[in-house]
Amino acid sequence: MGTRVLRTEDPKFLTVGGTYVDDLRDERLTGAAWVTYVRSAVAHAKITGIDAEEARRAPGVLAVITGADLPLPPIPPQFGMNPGFAKPWLATDVVRYVGEPVAAVITEQRYQGEDAAELVVVDYDALDPLVDPRQSATDQQLLFPDAGTNIAAAFAIGDVDGDMFDGCEVVVRQDVVNSRVAPAPLEVRGTACAWGDDGRLTIWTSTQNPHAARDAIAASCGVEPAQVHLITPDVGGGFGAKIGTSPEDILVAILAKSLDRPLRWTENRSENMQAMGHGRAQHQKITIGGSRDGKVTAYALEVVQDAGAYPNLGAFLPFFTQMMAPGVYDIPNIAYKSVSVVTNTCHTLAYRGAGRPEATAAIERAIDCFAAEIAMDPADVRRKNFIAKDAFPHMTPTGANYDSGDYAGALDKVLAAAGYDDLRAEQKRRRDSGAQKQLGIGVSAYVEITNGAGPFDELARVEVHPSGDVTVWTGTSPHGQGHATSWAMLASDELGIPVERITVKHGDTDEVATGGGTMGSRSLQAGGVAVHEVAVLTVERAKSVAADLLEAAEGDIQLDKDRGVFHVAGSPDEVKSWPEVAAAAAAKEGTERGLVVEGSFTAQGATFPFGAHLAVVEVDTGTGRVDLTRVVSVDDAGKIVNPIAAEGQRHGGIAQGAAQALLEEMRYDPDGNPVTGNFADYGFITADLLPSFELVDMATPTTVNPLGVKGIGESGTIGATPAVQNAVIDAVAHLGIRHIDMPTTSEKVWRAIQEGAAR
Repeated sequence: MGTRVLRTEDPKFLTVGGTYVDDLRDERLTGAAWVTYVRSAVAHAKITGIDAEEARRAPGVLAVITGADLPLPPIPPQFGMNPGFAKPWLATDVVRYVGEPVAAVITEQRYQGEDAAELVVVDYDALDPLVDPRQSATDQQLLFPDAGTNIAAAFAIGDVDGDMFDGCEVVVRQDVVNSRVAPAPLEVRGTACAWGDDGRLTIWTSTQNPHAARDAIAASCGVEPAQVHLITPDVGGGFGAKIGTSPEDILVAILAKSLDRPLRWTENRSENMQAMGHGRAQHQKITIGGSRDGKVTAYALEVVQDAGAYPNLGAFLPFFTQMMAPGVYDIPNIAYKSVSVVTNTCHTLAYRGAGRPEATAAIERAIDCFAAEIAMDPADVRRKNFIAKDAFPHMTPTGANYDSGDYAGALDKVLAAAGYDDLRAEQKRRRDSGAQKQLGIGVSAYVEITNGAGPFDELARVEVHPSGDVTVWTGTSPHGQGHATSWAMLASDELGIPVERITVKHGDTDEVATGGGTMGSRSLQAGGVAVHEVAVLTVERAKSVAADLLEAAEGDIQLDKDRGVFHVAGSPDEVKSWPEVAAAAAAKEGTERGLVVEGSFTAQGATFPFGAHLAVVEVDTGTGRVDLTRVVSVDDAGKIVNPIAAEGQRHGGIAQGAAQALLEEMRYDPDGNPVTGNFADYGFITADLLPSFELVDMATPTTVNPLGVKGIGESGTIGATPAVQNAVIDAVAHLGIRHIDMPTTSEKVWRAIQEGAAR
């Protein structure tokens, strides 16, 4: 624990590269045909006809399937939402967003599918598009008449319209847009599959959640989960978007069965941007009130969540926004209300943080607005309202039970490391001199929930082979997090066997019976702890075997981790090695596998990592150009297993948070056409736009699990986004500007400056 071990998986990725779904050359896929989806080019229309005859005559075409050819009921929405929002596998009567699948073309070669799809003629009778979620919330135009409403989900706590702000000396209100962003994993969605002669399906897919994907595919194909063997090869990122299994993935298996042929599907980048799903997409109204000495006494947050055309996980995420609405602050009066509504855009889903960054962005904007109104330093306002260090565990008014924290300590560390007073002095100098490049300093403090949605149990299996090598199986499945190294470290710590001799296996539902997947930063505190616990049991089992070999009482056996041998206490010279113990265990069990121990760990609940970020920007007041020059962060995730892996997670998260604050936005025009649907138009951030991040360490262990670990995967994103946005606004605050929505592009900043000058 806590040592800087180089990731063992990286040499492969940095040299020959990974093996992703599109790279598979498995013999079971010999002769596989390709699936290409025909997608709607309009956002809202009735389908009056589909003519696929010319496409069926095109070279290499095996079949063209439309919705009318599929004897399948529509897909019901999740989480008990109104069944009137059910989604067809392939649109038959109405299309509701650009990119919705209308037909599937199966061809011998992949390129033939791209050509043939162009020959499928879909006749549309245009309907009025509904793109603005605030307009959708009025229910004046229903996108799903059978549902009787556009509202897919609603959450509330407290009374946002009540008298909670009565008596406040200061009340500040601000509308805020938390922009829609694309997950944009480097590996797009992809699935390959083959049905065996025994009626069993082998399927490879790019997913964060293999066992759930197996179950979903089995249910849709009408077979038992045991009839599906799901394998995840290397997965090139997910960021939450690959938690669920998309209809396009499942349909590949259904079509393969009907055609009795292996099939493959890999979407292109435009499909991914248009149809995979998007994150965030909240319209927020914040109201904050308190006294002029900086004490906040009331906070209300109202949210309209854009769920997109067919409500998915994104419609449910405002629940987490509600839970985390108070952030790190001890505010006595809290109220929250949200509605999730359908629009003629792609659905929204989980995206790095999934509901919690939206909560943090809102409260951190609110704190800055409040500080500006009372002319108080925003860091001081935060200090004045933090939940005290000695108040943990702490139950918030919104039902979150924070396990441990030191929010003031995190902010103090960040401010000290950044040289906050010097930065403010430099800012004053530039303002006083009227410099064209102004300095902006943004602060944020955050707490988030990890493993908040469960599942809270996870399985692990440790096998010590007679060779002395070890294999660890886990139900969690990485897509870049470095499980192979971290899980091996956890096993090594208990077994005393070097990391280099430990192999971690995952993502094969035949090899691991159950698994909860990798999402919500749950893997370490569930799967990693399971590996630790089973490794402890393995040592205990090995001591029993060694006791027989050494002809001693089991209670007298000790494991010398430095040498990796067992001996009787006080007699270190007569030893039995792991290979000897594993071989003896195998002989005793009548197997060649060695010493095998399997078990599971059930977490007591969620954990609540926290931290503080400070961002510095330079804003050219003549052009609106924003340069991010510094990011200093504390991201406290309890005890750290591998600092290298944790720092990597922090770096990636900070970059994604800064990207949303500065550049990224998935935009639609009023007709529902995506206008940032590829990497030429979408503001994907690159390394040259980012400074070197300054990471400050802090570790406050949790008591929720025996390792004291919390999640780290989303922290950087949650802390960086409001810090960078606040910094941009702070740079031009002296010009009378109080708010700029994300992304704070040069154009937006320039317009804000012009409007400020005109006032």
